[in-house]
Amino acid sequence: MEERKAYRIGIDVGGTFTKAVLVDDDSHEIVGRYSTLTTHAGARGVAEGVVEVFRRVLEGSRVAPEDVVFLAHSTTQATNALLEGDVAPVGIVAIASGPAAALAAKQSRIDGIELAPGRTLHPGHRFIKGEALNEAAAAEAVRALQEEGAKVIVATSAFGVDDGSDEEAIRDAATALGLPVTCGHEISKLYGLATRTRTAVINASILPRMIETADMTQRSVREAGIAAPLMIMRGDGGVMDVNEMRRRPAMTMLSGPAASVAGALMHLRISDGIYFEVGGTSTNIGVIRNGRPTVKYARVGGHETYVSSLDVRVLGIAGGSLVRVADGRLVDVGPRSAHIAGLAYSAFADASVFDGATVELFQPGPGEAADHVAIRCRDGSRYAITTTCAANALGYARPGMHAFGNPDAARAAIAPLAALLGVSVDDAARRVLERATDKVIPVVEQLVAEYGLDHDQSMLVGEGGGAGALMPFAAERLGLRHVISPDAEVISSIGVALALVREVVERVIADPTPEDLRAIRREALDAVVRLGAAAETVEVTIEVDAHSQRVRATAVGASEMRARSHRKRLGEAEARAVAAESMGVPLAGTAVTGSTDGMRLIQAQIDGRHSLRAVDLDGAIRIQRSNAAVERAHASDALAALKAQWNEANEMFLVLGAHVIDLSGIAGRDQAMAVARTELDGVPADTTVLLVAARK
Repeated sequence: MEERKAYRIGIDVGGTFTKAVLVDDDSHEIVGRYSTLTTHAGARGVAEGVVEVFRRVLEGSRVAPEDVVFLAHSTTQATNALLEGDVAPVGIVAIASGPAAALAAKQSRIDGIELAPGRTLHPGHRFIKGEALNEAAAAEAVRALQEEGAKVIVATSAFGVDDGSDEEAIRDAATALGLPVTCGHEISKLYGLATRTRTAVINASILPRMIETADMTQRSVREAGIAAPLMIMRGDGGVMDVNEMRRRPAMTMLSGPAASVAGALMHLRISDGIYFEVGGTSTNIGVIRNGRPTVKYARVGGHETYVSSLDVRVLGIAGGSLVRVADGRLVDVGPRSAHIAGLAYSAFADASVFDGATVELFQPGPGEAADHVAIRCRDGSRYAITTTCAANALGYARPGMHAFGNPDAARAAIAPLAALLGVSVDDAARRVLERATDKVIPVVEQLVAEYGLDHDQSMLVGEGGGAGALMPFAAERLGLRHVISPDAEVISSIGVALALVREVVERVIADPTPEDLRAIRREALDAVVRLGAAAETVEVTIEVDAHSQRVRATAVGASEMRARSHRKRLGEAEARAVAAESMGVPLAGTAVTGSTDGMRLIQAQIDGRHSLRAVDLDGAIRIQRSNAAVERAHASDALAALKAQWNEANEMFLVLGAHVIDLSGIAGRDQAMAVARTELDGVPADTTVLLVAARK
């Protein structure tokens, strides 16, 4: 009997379009796609569009619902609700005991949070001394806030991260009155009452709306016959199940950019690099490091929160950026785009339309300089010269790229601009791209330095329809390799389909002991399994920041249903081919220098250094370093080998089966030994462990 195929569905809910892709779970090949306008005004809100695209993509591909093992969607709903001020009124009930009471009463009273011009969230506030907290006092505080208009309650206590029972008492009182509740200890385990309470308020304000959408979407998914859990994209690049989203909707903030990064990680199998999500008006730039996107805490209304989101730098330069000219010289490119100015790109016109065309300088909007370039044609039509046009004129935008248009038309349109500048068409186009990438290059160099990337090993990863306009030229100037996603226009949907389940646990621990590290690792693992990950697929990375005394455990794993499905595994020759392509060397120049039952370490000599790639059985590159030594050990003597190697390396990794134990986020040897000891607990003594010591 032939084994049935398994499929994954990823749905990206954008501001304009909702796009779905159907991906073969084994090969990651796209077997279907569908797009519809996002249904903001639908009877069921954005859920209506989500349901439509997953139904249509299944019908169009003739795939049965029961063959879907993974279904996930990103959402702009949380972000848009905050940006538009479309939130529920929130009431805070704070609790503290003893000497901390006076300070806690003050810190838990959150000032207005400006969400949009003219729209500020003003939470109500009640304080109860811990000594006076009982069922009646809790009910009285909640009822008073409800009478003031609160539709959702935040329960926050001074030491809720250590003992959440006071917050749970408030939850019981609010639930009895029919009000949804966010408890501070469920949002973050970090100390800092004001920031933790503020984060809980933001979460609570979007809770009713997000619960309603989740309920409608899940009901429709089940009616369609899909048994796979419904997963939601998080802002830090992972997914969580819909039940967790009902508790912590704020985690979905900024899940749009996160979806495209997940696409780069899984679809392109990138380990280290700088990703560009290039649209028409702006470009998001961020870092993929050790196979994970870099994250930070999001800010809302100028205030810090404990919501993790991607560390993204946003630039006002993209595929549609307009050229600006003054006094016969090119003075800028962007930030105004052709889309906002209502002009079509020259690169997508017919070349003949530009016969006899002239340069016209115009003012795109009130208060803007009248130095933006349009090309006025004989028939009165006007076109823009953009970075996309310049890239087409010089051959950087190539067939197959979303940005590829008509190079002859681009050159014909740039000709009158070149005459105005007194240079050739090639020189004029090059000046446009140079000016545009002058804004990009410092950001890339800053990120390379900030995150300690190997410059010669870093890859620029282009996503979004405008990637071909900026990426190839920027890579050439930087001397870096680059790749543009073949399905750039649906990369976010692909990222949602292939994303892994993720959870982060953070604690403030001074001088953490091995027991502390073991406990936080277990908590993170248990949490991600509760969210739908298969325990045997989970990897936990621990970072220790001695300065802030924060310990962070990040757990990532594949969904339970995906882990049970059949997976094709790469052979040695295929793994070497993946590594050779990544390193830019002939296949014959590579060698396997270590292997486990789930990973191959492949090296090549490049400029006198031992370049390394760790390739898993799915073909993903898990470690990518320009200079590294590999040592083989058994589990019984791995700790001794790690101790001996520690001072010789800038970064250290252990490879155990299919898992990479990343110790690069730990500065102290003793703490690294403690983490490694935790990972090796219970492992048979004769199990092969590979040590990777990376050097700058």
